[in-house]
Amino acid sequence: MIETQGGTWQRRFGDSLMRSLSTPKVMLERGEGCQVWDVDGKRYLDFLAGIAVNALGHAHPVLVDAISAQAASLIHVSNYFATVPQVELAERLKRISGAGDRGRVYFGNSGAEANEAAFKLARLNKGDGRRTRILALQNSFHGRTMGSLALTGKPALREPFEPMVPGVEHIDSTIEALEAAFDDTVAAFVVEPIKGEAGVVDLPAGYLERARELSTQHGALLILDEIQTGIGRTGSWFAFQQFDIVPDAITVAKGIAGGVPIGALVTFGDTSDLFEAGQHGSTFGGNPLATAAANAVLGEIEASNLVVNAVVRGDQIRALIEDMASPLVAEVRGRGLLIGIGLTKPIAAEISAAALEAGLIVNAPNDSSIRIAPPLIVGDAEIGEFATIFSSVLKGLA
Repeated sequence: MIETQGGTWQRRFGDSLMRSLSTPKVMLERGEGCQVWDVDGKRYLDFLAGIAVNALGHAHPVLVDAISAQAASLIHVSNYFATVPQVELAERLKRISGAGDRGRVYFGNSGAEANEAAFKLARLNKGDGRRTRILALQNSFHGRTMGSLALTGKPALREPFEPMVPGVEHIDSTIEALEAAFDDTVAAFVVEPIKGEAGVVDLPAGYLERARELSTQHGALLILDEIQTGIGRTGSWFAFQQFDIVPDAITVAKGIAGGVPIGALVTFGDTSDLFEAGQHGSTFGGNPLATAAANAVLGEIEASNLVVNAVVRGDQIRALIEDMASPLVAEVRGRGLLIGIGLTKPIAAEISAAALEAGLIVNAPNDSSIRIAPPLIVGDAEIGEFATIFSSVLKGLA
C-alpha cells in the first residue's frame, strides 16, 4: 500500500474526490497491451478496457506516437479554426459509418455530450409542430448530463435530479410496446443496439428493423446510441451495420480515440440539414489532439483488421464461458467483444471482486450480470489466461 505524507491513496482519494465517486479498490500506475499494473506492482489482465474505451489496449505505439507528434504541433485552437486532423476524422467517420456525402459530423468531448447533441437534433425535428415526444427504452443508459439523463431509462439515476428535461417517454423493449407508442407526434426514437449498462442485453429479433419502419412512417428520427457498441466493438464498425437498416443519426465515443476524450454525432441524409450555424458548439470539441488520436486508432483498427478480430475472439470467449458449464452462468449475451454473462444468482459484485483479487478485471453492471469488453487487440494468450482465472473464480463461488 502506498503511504505518502497525506496517508494512503484511498484516504487521499476519499478526502479529495467528489462523493459521487466511490473509492476504488485499486490504483493503477501503468499499462501495456491487455495488461495493467497497480502502484504496488501487481499485474492484472484487463478485460474491461476502460469500459470499452481502450480499443488498442494500453500504451499502443501507434497511439502514443500520434499523441506525441500532435502535442508538439497543436493541442487546441478552439472551434473558431479548422485543423487537418479534425476534417480528416469527420471524413473518416462518414466513410466507415456509410453516411457518405450527405453525412455530417459534430464533435464533442464524451458520449454524454454526443447524446446531448442528439437530443437537440431530435428537438429540431418538429415537422408541423406536433412532433414533441422523444421515445427511449426502459433500463437504457445514455449518460449523466441532464439531457442524456432524461433519455436514460433508469429511474434510480434520474429521481434525485427531477424534474427532468420534459418530453421523453420510456417504453418496454418489445416490438409491441414500440408499435403502441409510435404516432405522428414522435420526433425521435433514441436506442442502444445492445443495452450495455443493462448488462449487455440484446434487443428482440427484428426490433431495429421495425423501429426503422415506424420512424420512417411517422417522420421521426431513428437515433442509435453506438457509444458502447461502435468502433468495431461488436464485430462491425457500428452495430447497426449488422442489420438491414440505415439510421438518421448515430452517437459515437468510447473506443474512438483509445482513451483520449472525444464524442461525435454523425447524421445521415436529410437529417444533416437540421442544425444551423450557432445552434450548438463546444470549446474543446474536435480539437486537434483528440482528433489526431482518433485518426490513429481508427487507422490501426483498419490496418490490423481488428473488426474481424472482434468477431473471432468474441466467439472464442463466448464458447469458452459456455464450456465452463458453471451453474452460475445462465446465458452468454452480446456480439463481438461486448459480452454479457447472465448469472443464476445475484452475485456479480462478488465475482468481479474475486476476479480482481485473482488478477482479472471484469465488470458487474448490475447484480446479475458480468460485462466483458477486452481491447480489440486481444489474442490467444490473453484469452487463455482469462479462461483459467475466470473458471477458477466461478468454481470458487459456485
